[in-house]
Amino acid sequence: MSLTLPAGVALPVTASVLVLTQQPGNGDNGGQGEDFGKSSPVGFLVLILFLIAVAFLVRSMTKHLKRVPASFDDPPAEAAPEQAEAPDKPEPEAAEKPAKDSSTTSKADS
Repeated sequence: MSLTLPAGVALPVTASVLVLTQQPGNGDNGGQGEDFGKSSPVGFLVLILFLIAVAFLVRSMTKHLKRVPASFDDPPAEAAPEQAEAPDKPEPEAAEKPAKDSSTTSKADS
């Protein structure tokens, strides 16, 4: 099976293909002139400045990431029992304190 076009359709199809494949002849190259694709020294300088800025940003980011803790979870459960036992024990300083201070009673008596 081959694909053939009828004679009445072949002429308009080939004519339209020829028209569509032609390059513009009026000197307009669609913005692609002689300098198309070339960069200027100013563009190169801007590119170098961007690369330097990226290098400083990466350096700053690594410094900040080193300060981040390994985990944001709560402290381990081992510290919790020690804190729970502390209020149950009487404080040694509170047991040794006298009930009244002798210096305050002597001032109050005068």
